[in-house]
Amino acid sequence: MSSQGSVSCQSKEEQDLYEMKKAAAEFYRVNRVPQEIERALSQLLLQQPEDLHGYLADYFKNLSAPPRISRLKGREVYDASGQLSIEAKVFCIVCNNEKSMSSAAVSSHFAPTETSLDWKAKSQERVDHVMTAVQWINEPLNSMLKDQNPCAQSEIDHMLSFFMARYLEEKTRNRENSCSPSEPEVVAPSPTPMQTKDKKSAEKDKKSAEKVKKRNITEKPFVPAEPSEPVLHGSLAIGSLSLAVVKTGAQIQGIPLYKYIAVLTGREVPTQFHIPVSLVTLLSCGKTSPGKLNLLKEVILIPKMGQQVKQIITMTLELQKEMMRIMNSSTKAGALQAIACDSGALTVSYERPEQPLDLITEACRNLELTLGTDFHLAVNCAAPELMDYTRGKYEVATGVLKSPDELVDMYQTLICKYPAMVALIDPFRREDTDQWEKLSKVTGHSCLLISDITYKSQAPPLPGVRGLILKHVNETTVSDLICIASKHKGSVLMGTTSSEPCNDDSLSDIAVGLGLDYVILGGLSGAQRMLKYNRLISIEEELAQQGILVSKEKHPPPLLHGKTQEQNRENSLKEHSSQLV
Repeated sequence: MSSQGSVSCQSKEEQDLYEMKKAAAEFYRVNRVPQEIERALSQLLLQQPEDLHGYLADYFKNLSAPPRISRLKGREVYDASGQLSIEAKVFCIVCNNEKSMSSAAVSSHFAPTETSLDWKAKSQERVDHVMTAVQWINEPLNSMLKDQNPCAQSEIDHMLSFFMARYLEEKTRNRENSCSPSEPEVVAPSPTPMQTKDKKSAEKDKKSAEKVKKRNITEKPFVPAEPSEPVLHGSLAIGSLSLAVVKTGAQIQGIPLYKYIAVLTGREVPTQFHIPVSLVTLLSCGKTSPGKLNLLKEVILIPKMGQQVKQIITMTLELQKEMMRIMNSSTKAGALQAIACDSGALTVSYERPEQPLDLITEACRNLELTLGTDFHLAVNCAAPELMDYTRGKYEVATGVLKSPDELVDMYQTLICKYPAMVALIDPFRREDTDQWEKLSKVTGHSCLLISDITYKSQAPPLPGVRGLILKHVNETTVSDLICIASKHKGSVLMGTTSSEPCNDDSLSDIAVGLGLDYVILGGLSGAQRMLKYNRLISIEEELAQQGILVSKEKHPPPLLHGKTQEQNRENSLKEHSSQLV
């Protein structure tokens, strides 16, 4: 009996082993494992690499299933100005293991230099905004994007935008159905105290505007401020996630982010790239500066075409050192009169707009630089921040008020006196359309008018505006940036905010990938700005090494340099004609 049981047991073990081998053979056959191993070994023999196992690992990794998003994580971080912000992180399943792929953060609409009396309320509003964004990422968005292809950028951005629209719709419906007043979920983007007025102050502005109209019936009636586009609490989650996903896609494809974004624009990887011209902020004389002058929030250097990023930085630093030397020598006991502001530029104390421009002119003369040839200037006026709604005028300096028409005359005088000033950014509020058009006509091609459309991307174009500044904030997705850059091709300048993330240099890649001609990265101080400059230098060196870097020196973009050169040619012809006469 025992021998028969042993034979029977042995037969069962053999039968199980046979069935296992049969199942394995079928599994391998269905998944074409023998064929792939045979092909891998054939390639290995042909290539004969030094690292055999590394070669085989790479070979089979290329055959692995495409990565899928496994989960998202949102967490609170602090931005460069020490304000609370959010970071979005994307995890994917890669080769059967979960990996942390990338993280990203974008700027919010809250200003770090808020000076209004309700600053405490604004701080709490920011906390609520960030907390809502964290909840969105960790709960509904995490479930919605699970198992999605991280390389399907357009589809994911569409899902994010749809989610936000649906959330806003539900909140609006719930608020309408609720009998008791609920806490507001939508806020207006407020980069300045003047743009964050509540309903009471808005009504006050309206009454003040009526008083201005009655006081001077000969002037055109004052136009009240347009309502700001609403910003949904939590919208930071949308922009941050979109950026994190595009960085993940680039990592999976194994190409730099700028090349990946170029592919997303609807074309193959370009065979040639150019580096956007870096516009560097030299000085700041805005409302937060110690002097009386408010009008020149930023004086920006526009380098000539064909210069490398390193050359631009070197020239700017030399110019700033000379300006510091001049300011120190002109003050008693050599006291330092300049500090770095949020934009990374020198904040100087002046009373008139001519003073900072004269300072730059003198510094150029001492360094044997020709202002108007070696570089030009742009001025960010930030006029919407200067409007005194109680008087219906712009406070260009402490106690100095100008009507919109008077401001046109002031700009015209400055442009005539300083011909190297070839661009004005936000010289008026959007509401003063007549003045935009009037200034454009009187300046012609000698000075370009530029409007910041970050918070008004859907607004109709302003008359006379030929350049647009765009910043990556709030719910703006990568697909939105691609769409706007394509729609306004050749007219978009990528800009930064004063509340940039500390450790993200994606803006440089985005500007190169979108094929933009200009990028404004701020002044030459602060880690968050120098990180972007260094990334731009790295991209430039990489493209030059690959032999696909194209210089714009021979074919400058029309936005700034094209107009400047056209004006220079006109001036040369006039001078030549006068000499002949």
